[in-house]
Amino acid sequence: MKIVFASTPSQEEKISELVQHFYSSVFPLYFSDQEIRKFERLKVLQTTTRHFEYFGTLREAFHVITSLQTLISILESPCQQEHYELLFSKNAEKLKDYNLFFPFEYDQFLDAKFLKNTNFSTYTKAANELLV
Repeated sequence: MKIVFASTPSQEEKISELVQHFYSSVFPLYFSDQEIRKFERLKVLQTTTRHFEYFGTLREAFHVITSLQTLISILESPCQQEHYELLFSKNAEKLKDYNLFFPFEYDQFLDAKFLKNTNFSTYTKAANELLV
């Protein structure tokens, strides 16, 4: 007999938070708003109830969380290093194994960073908010 523990609601929330972080903090560093809107239409990293059923065990949810956190750390790093490419590929592949659509290669982010010339995006969180 094998005992399997289901993923917790807090793990599912964490996965959703990390996906939102990609859209609000990571993608705007590399891509234009138009490109990010295209990612939304293509459902890049978008999760559904079916996804949470697919990675419904503690172990699987932990793998997804870890992969997302690793990719975020690599892409938010101020200097890109050569050994990041293998780590990026490994974690991107793990997301694909869990049916999360992440159609990027490491080189695309390097190329995109050189092409992007503005840090202003409607996707980034406001630095401050005015309460009326």
